[in-house]
Amino acid sequence: MANTLLMPKATAVWLVDNTALSFEQIAQFCGLHPLEVKAIADGESAQGIKGMDPIMTGQLTRDEIARAEKDPNQRLKLSDPKVRVPESKRKGPRYTPLSKRQDRPNAILWLVRNHPELKDAQISRLVGTTKSTIEQIRERKHWNSANLQPMDPVTLGLASQIDLDMEVNRASRGREQAQPVGDTLLPAALTERLVPAPEKPKDEDAELDANAVFAKLSALKSKDTDTDDEE
Repeated sequence: MANTLLMPKATAVWLVDNTALSFEQIAQFCGLHPLEVKAIADGESAQGIKGMDPIMTGQLTRDEIARAEKDPNQRLKLSDPKVRVPESKRKGPRYTPLSKRQDRPNAILWLVRNHPELKDAQISRLVGTTKSTIEQIRERKHWNSANLQPMDPVTLGLASQIDLDMEVNRASRGREQAQPVGDTLLPAALTERLVPAPEKPKDEDAELDANAVFAKLSALKSKDTDTDDEE
């Protein structure tokens, strides 16, 4: 929250009555016109306003007032607040400028198509619309449905990327991840079982051809026959 002066007219009344500051210095500090400050000093203005001490509220220090009183060209500086008030969280739909409202249906269509997990309330917060409008666009009943083109609300300036990511993450909590569709790679544990084991080398004797065996037997038989003839 910006550091701004509280109750400027009441502060001006107190400064006029309790300091030697010039009208210009008081006017600059309180955001008033010098003639208005002069009217306060003359009793022509702010007659029913009770002065508020800016020192008590922590908006000015005595040293700051004394420094400005010595030099009419010096400007008063507002003291930094001692307590930071957190900014209030936005409630309800986001305000959309008039110049961008014509793009809002296109942004709603983009959100409906690209992030179906978003609820109507979330879309309403993002682009500042109503649930009835979202329902009409979702069901293609909007009066301008034929001319709508899906457009990213971040690109259109209707929402920030941080807000969009936050709403998408919030909508995705607790949802089961979509199962892959189509052919997918099998896990390594399964593919290892499908690989055929390498064949063991066969015994050399098993590889002998039957014809070779018979040929060897025939040769042995012929040798035996020749031996008998010699005897």
